[in-house]
Amino acid sequence: MNTTSKTALVTGSSSGIGFGVAKGFLDNGWNVVINGRDKGRLHSAAKRLGRESAVAVVPGATSDPQTGEAMVRAAIERFGKLDVLVNNAGEFRFKPFLDVTSVDLDHYLSVNLKGTYLTTQVAVRAMIESGRGGIIVNIGTVLVDHGVTWVTASAPLVSKGGVHALTIALAAELAPRGIRVNAVSPGFIRTPLSEGADQALLAGLALQGSVGDVADIYAAVRYLAESNFVTGHVLNVDGGFVTGRR
Repeated sequence: MNTTSKTALVTGSSSGIGFGVAKGFLDNGWNVVINGRDKGRLHSAAKRLGRESAVAVVPGATSDPQTGEAMVRAAIERFGKLDVLVNNAGEFRFKPFLDVTSVDLDHYLSVNLKGTYLTTQVAVRAMIESGRGGIIVNIGTVLVDHGVTWVTASAPLVSKGGVHALTIALAAELAPRGIRVNAVSPGFIRTPLSEGADQALLAGLALQGSVGDVADIYAAVRYLAESNFVTGHVLNVDGGFVTGRR
């Protein structure tokens, strides 16, 4: 058991931002617990990460309370502690507002908000019991704060808005417990989710005239994980998308 390194639990880490964040921590000497709903994809991700002794694999949907319990248990049993929880698991798909059904809405609220809420509950209990406190970093989206006419995705955005609100509420409630809670709010990032999209169009929406990389999100997560005097902050990583236009 390597208890000298810090331990991060990253949900939704089979690919994209979650995988990049897990890899970033691992490459910098941390232990990581990775998670995803598809067991095959998750184990494939673990192989790509390497360093088996520093990686714990826990499949399952975060909206299932048992998944949260299993992830936190894996962190403590394998690595002796849980320092950082990164709530990345979620879904985002386009569907016009008038076509959204109650089933659609329930799905996004469950996957994006409920999963984050329940996983955080389990992690916070463990952090309080450890006596060392801890860090929560949620992954939101700048589209909560700045809409685009062609981004017809009200259902996932409502759920992500809840994640932003949860970030602020928990930063206040958990500060006396020594737990910092922040969020990273990505703009348009080059991931499997954006494959097939018009990259020039996406780049033109940001002041910097470019699409971001997963490494940019990891850098922001790492900053929030290590900045001891920052809590309750939603950090936009968007190339200036929310700030203005070219």
